[in-house]
Amino acid sequence: MTHYPGLELDLFAQALNWKKYLTQHMAPEIQGSVLEVGAGTGNTTLHLCNQSISSWTCLEPDPNLLAHLTARIHQGIIPPSCKTLCGTLTDLPPEIRFDRILYVDVLEHIQDDQAELQRACSHLTNHQGRLIILSPAHEYLYTPFDAAIGHVRRYDRHTLRALIPPGMVVEKLRYLDSVGLLASLANRLFFRQSMPTIDQIHVWDRLMVPLSRWFDPLLRYRLGKSILLVARVT
Repeated sequence: MTHYPGLELDLFAQALNWKKYLTQHMAPEIQGSVLEVGAGTGNTTLHLCNQSISSWTCLEPDPNLLAHLTARIHQGIIPPSCKTLCGTLTDLPPEIRFDRILYVDVLEHIQDDQAELQRACSHLTNHQGRLIILSPAHEYLYTPFDAAIGHVRRYDRHTLRALIPPGMVVEKLRYLDSVGLLASLANRLFFRQSMPTIDQIHVWDRLMVPLSRWFDPLLRYRLGKSILLVARVT
């Protein structure tokens, strides 16, 4: 099985405003049976799993992260309706289908991202199946932090759209966190940190994210350090 250190997971679990902002954009797209690829320790699951979900499967290749996630389910921190699987899409039986497949800060870790999304498409239900992808945006923002946590790349509108398999249509494609982009650019040009501090996470989450929630719609979601895509089976 894969070992992924997940050094950033505990840090970004503190970014509650960011999680709420993502939930605002992603929750309306999520319903039915859900597969969350690379669920980690369940921080995304905790915010997005709700009463409109018929089933939620957390797929995680790292056994240590999965053990932590499973413990949180048993403790009642994460809804007990969630089930866990250790592995990747290649470990799923081909007949299993889901209404939604999520990649939240995961696709950028996968070397062959195009083949990954082709496999994901084969596990979607017809006509209502959707891929929902959130990833870091803009290759020019790639820093030692990206390298330290295993990012292979960052995406823009063109590169992410180009990965969507035939037979799917993009319904939503937008950038998020326009103000946070400035912080990422500063790290790229000046600080070059391999890991942010907890104080920096708090400044970003408590000051910049609320500003982004105001500026992003004014900018029509054309600027940001993260990119969100929703694609539907046709």
